This record gives sequence, C-alpha cells and structure tokens, in this order.
Amino acid sequence: GNMSLQDRAKAIAKNIEGKVQEAVGEITGDPQQKAEGKAKQIQAQAMNTAENVKDKVKNFIDKI
Repeated sequence: GNMSLQDRAKAIAKNIEGKVQEAVGEITGDPQQKAEGKAKQIQAQAMNTAENVKDKVKNFIDKI
C-alpha cells in the first residue's frame, strides 16, 4: 500500500497505546480506562482499514 510509514507507525503506536491502556484498566479495575483503550485500538484498526480501502480502490482504477 501507499500508506506512509509515518501513518502506519501512528496506527501501530495507537494500537499499542490502546492495548496498554486496556490492560491498565483491567489491572486497576477502571472500566473507563479499559473502554478508552479499546476505543484507541478500534481507531488504529480504522486507520489501517481506511488505507487498505484506498489501496484497493487505487488498484481497481489501475486495472480499468
């Protein structure tokens, strides 16, 4: 894909941050921390998905 390394790194960092936050919420029994951590992971997933969709559309257009 043409997702810049910087964007990919941001998505990965956000995913890790989310996992850590979710784990902290789990350990401390803080449901808000856990929810925020999950939300960050979903955001990271969405960042990756958005780029993948862009790539697919570009590939499709290239084939026409």
